[in-house]
Amino acid sequence: MIRAGIIGAAGYTAGELARILLNHPEAEIAFAQSGSHAGEPLWAAHADLVGETDILFRADAPVCEADVVFLCSGHGRSKAEVASFPREFKGKIIDLSNDYRLAADAEDFVYGLPEAFRDKIKGAGHIANPGCFATAIQLALLPAAKADILPEVHVTGITGSTGAGQRPQETTHFSWRTDNISVYKAFTHQHLGEICETLHTLAPSWQGGINFVPIRGDFARGITISAYFECGLEEQEAIALYKDYYKNEPFTFVVDSNPDMKMVTGTNKAILHVRKYGNKLHIISMLDNLCKGASGQAVQNMNLLFGLDETTGLRFKANRW
Repeated sequence: MIRAGIIGAAGYTAGELARILLNHPEAEIAFAQSGSHAGEPLWAAHADLVGETDILFRADAPVCEADVVFLCSGHGRSKAEVASFPREFKGKIIDLSNDYRLAADAEDFVYGLPEAFRDKIKGAGHIANPGCFATAIQLALLPAAKADILPEVHVTGITGSTGAGQRPQETTHFSWRTDNISVYKAFTHQHLGEICETLHTLAPSWQGGINFVPIRGDFARGITISAYFECGLEEQEAIALYKDYYKNEPFTFVVDSNPDMKMVTGTNKAILHVRKYGNKLHIISMLDNLCKGASGQAVQNMNLLFGLDETTGLRFKANRW
């Protein structure tokens, strides 16, 4: 069994991670660290885990007891945590923050987007798990980048409130968020850097930009991306390009009908839909921000690191109704 430790185990992504690991046939939770919940059962922070485990949060993180450590403490904390690991720690690390995603910060961390970098992930020791918006947008653009037909791109995306984390904020409070939407970080979202680095890796000559407008949605989980760009391909050529790129991917699917978010919530799937309007190619990309956009993808990366079938423990059906 793969012994998995979780640092920062009280947040949304950690709760989703615990749910997946508790049902993973080849993994077990070695420890769950949380300074604010030390001594309490996991279900004290993650009520959906009632009856699933008797594991208690602990204040310390005995990383040498784990084969892989997931860092879930949040942005800006992971590098200090890694620096505090004892020298004798020889396990894998999967960071769910943005501390190691950019090349300038990566050190020996490999960017963990399997649809683009699967072979590198398999041989890595440390993984920088992609951001949720970054995953959805990159999946919408990877085939065009690989074919070197990607110009300037226009993207609108809407995300659920869990994407902002568990700590209460004005813009995540129920009375503010319900029946309400708002634009935030227009053209300046922090995931743009990692997206552009991936696209430049696949298409070194790419000179386009990404005009991204994110929107806070009045729902808990899920991401919908609407991306479009000028394209000289005929519609069927473009659809064939996308289907060919993802034909062997276990979690990313190109569908012919207009998708909806309930096709992906609670799963590690990403659903794409490709259509041509005039000279514009339009791609819809949908995924669950907590699963394929965070913890599910982290476990997918864990499976790759340890030589397992990458779908192990991740075959979830969406809850449609």
